[in-house]
Amino acid sequence: MDNKNKHQSVENDPQRWIAELEQRLVQCERLASVGELTSTTTHEFNNILMTILNYAKLGLRHKDEATREKALTRILDAANRGAKITSLVLGLSRSGVTANDPIDLAAIVEDSLVLLEKELQKYRVHVEKEISRVPIILGSAGQLQRLLLNLITNARQAIKENGTIRVVVKHEAKTNSVVLTIRDNGSGIPKDVLPKIFDRFFTTKTGPDASGKGGTGLGLTACKQIIDDHRGRIRVESTMGKGTAFTIRFPVAVASSATPAA
Repeated sequence: MDNKNKHQSVENDPQRWIAELEQRLVQCERLASVGELTSTTTHEFNNILMTILNYAKLGLRHKDEATREKALTRILDAANRGAKITSLVLGLSRSGVTANDPIDLAAIVEDSLVLLEKELQKYRVHVEKEISRVPIILGSAGQLQRLLLNLITNARQAIKENGTIRVVVKHEAKTNSVVLTIRDNGSGIPKDVLPKIFDRFFTTKTGPDASGKGGTGLGLTACKQIIDDHRGRIRVESTMGKGTAFTIRFPVAVASSATPAA
């Protein structure tokens, strides 16, 4: 079927038309997430390049072996960090189709915090981590990273400045699941709003904040879809003036009861 006939076929079927529009919206939201991350990573890359340039100059000015080794080590560390950030952003920008890849959720969490490190520092948000070695789950690394970026960014926005985000990853033997909890000490969510937070286009924000993030009403909808695609379950607890906790349980891969290699 050529594109013209396909388009006419979709137009004649309202349900297919709505489904296609929803799919396009999800795609737009995913690309928006990548776009929102660009300003943060661009700033980080500038810092990395300055580190490389400054230590390269230091190595050229000083001929002694100790100084040159120090300079080369710092250059290598900065280059490795740049390569890691590039890899993470490219993974986020790839197709949103859920895969059945073996995933170490603890590693995904650590990678997501790398991407958001400078932004969290900018708003003076402290991150407390309790990340255990956990069994493998199945899914898409890019999608799970997108989930983490959305939830951590939402937590940061709820805090605004000078707060704490606590991130916990652990294995729950009773349910044989990997549990992820993201807790903030921000403003909290009103009881009448809480049941609506995953509805498409529902948002309490008037628009993007100073960092360019938020306000579309698509972020938490996308999060819920990613959790559902990974056969996960989510619980949200919130108290006004004290903060909010998102707790997500992902089933452990059937063939995997062992933890990832150290």
